[in-house]
Amino acid sequence: MIVEVVGGADARPEVKVVDVDELTSLHLALGEVTDEEADGALRAAGLGRLADGETGYLDPAALRASAEPQAGAADWPQRWEGMLATARERGWVADDGSLQVHVESAAGA
Repeated sequence: MIVEVVGGADARPEVKVVDVDELTSLHLALGEVTDEEADGALRAAGLGRLADGETGYLDPAALRASAEPQAGAADWPQRWEGMLATARERGWVADDGSLQVHVESAAGA
């Protein structure tokens, strides 16, 4: 699953949750936006925040609410829970319950 922050209409960043059936990885992809714009867009969407250019934090409940309606796999809820369990096992869950994710550049994608 990918959470994208890309330049939107009128140069306002947009947040999109894509590849929702791919639950073996989760990352944040930034298009041609600044870190400040990405952080602001994530917060405005209620999906999370950007810690720095390499790390973001996503709200699992908000992420699920955005992703699940797009899911095509019948076993998606079970696979989602498996992804969360893996994140906990690997120490990718912050004290506030948010999911720590890697940031990748999506510029030009």
